[in-house]
Amino acid sequence: MSGHKHGCDGDHNHDETPEMGLQYSLYSKIDIGNLECLNEKVEGSGKSVFKPWEDRLDFEKFVESDVDEELLFNIPFTGNVKLKGIIIVGGEMDSHPSKLKMFKNRPHMTFDDVGICADQEFDLHPDATGTIEYSTRVVKFSSVYHLSLYFPRNFGNETTKIYYIGLRGEYSEAHRHGVTICTYESRPNVADHKTNVFDSVTREIQ
Repeated sequence: MSGHKHGCDGDHNHDETPEMGLQYSLYSKIDIGNLECLNEKVEGSGKSVFKPWEDRLDFEKFVESDVDEELLFNIPFTGNVKLKGIIIVGGEMDSHPSKLKMFKNRPHMTFDDVGICADQEFDLHPDATGTIEYSTRVVKFSSVYHLSLYFPRNFGNETTKIYYIGLRGEYSEAHRHGVTICTYESRPNVADHKTNVFDSVTREIQ
């Protein structure tokens, strides 16, 4: 597998091993009901680009930007993720995104927030077959419960189109703090009861 340094600090790799389907299964760990896509032309279409590896070349479902070329995804996970790689299958011609900025653990980002320093960013290449993988800095993305993906521009079209976003990594259940319930004995202590009776009789004799 060959890795090529590209952009600020990103790697993109070409890899087509049988294990890729298993490695790219994080889509099933996304809290899809709470996933947000800002500036999508069709409401709810942003959710459709997160799908199984074997469906990555299904071009019937896609998301297209609305008023300009920007797209912003807010992706909550059902647990903690160690993110290792990402694949972007974009649109035809110049509608494929050309830049990606990634932010971790910043829920409900808006376009007003994307000016902050990204945790990692990539210059993207047109990829219609899902063979280019961009490797993340695993140390930076080792404990992610929410991921924001910001696509600021494309290769010249008025709108941006994306068919597939694949996330590779490891998943672990979120640790929840349990509530300890103390149970107290409701039955009276027989020994205490006997003592109380004896004391009562003694007082009456006196």
